[in-house]
Amino acid sequence: MQPGNPGSRTTPAEKGEEEEPLPPFSVQMAQQLGGVRGLVESSIPITLFIVVNFLGDHFEWWSLQTSLIIAVGAALSLAVYRLARRESIRHALNGVFGIALGAYIAWKSGDAKDVYLPGMLLTVGYVVGMLVSVVIRRPLVGWLWSVTLDGGGTRWYDNQRLRGAFMWLTALWAFVYALKLGVQILIYRDTSADSDDLLGIARLALGWPPYALLAALTVWRARRILRDEPTPEAESLETKPL
Repeated sequence: MQPGNPGSRTTPAEKGEEEEPLPPFSVQMAQQLGGVRGLVESSIPITLFIVVNFLGDHFEWWSLQTSLIIAVGAALSLAVYRLARRESIRHALNGVFGIALGAYIAWKSGDAKDVYLPGMLLTVGYVVGMLVSVVIRRPLVGWLWSVTLDGGGTRWYDNQRLRGAFMWLTALWAFVYALKLGVQILIYRDTSADSDDLLGIARLALGWPPYALLAALTVWRARRILRDEPTPEAESLETKPL
């Protein structure tokens, strides 16, 4: 059919590239969290430190320095293993840098609680950054969603409903992270003998579980809004004269 024929259909080349359908919810969550393997690998070093340091405190098997060496060694081993298999080392590197910096601070101070200081300071940065992004109406969670799950597109900001959702989602993320930080600060300031163990438990309990729930809520809400948006075909039918 000729382009001028009323019964002709517009080809993809004529109407431009159509938006690709959203990946399944499970796929987006896997991308956001790094999959089960990413969750496990990034948690292994700090978990090892918590367990080994607990044993050292209660059974006097080894010193704080030994616990730190084991944790850093585990993080480096995971990174080397990933490199040898030519796989992404993003989550392994997160574990390496996080535990290495904390280990250095704790080594210098001699206090096991100081291994968690870099993570606490990073949380402060997250909270401040998210609150500022809400104030200037550039919600940080929307930008992160775009970069990790939407190919770096701008529809998170161009779409008013989507931007509004990311505004309150960013505020929610900031609130949860501030609450997490408050609990850790209270334990950190505690001078009791087992406060370092409690801080380690809090680090695990307030780490991936809240993050996974917030990520799931964010992905679900964004997908819900995008699914409710009219498709190009539906818009053309609405505007087509009878």
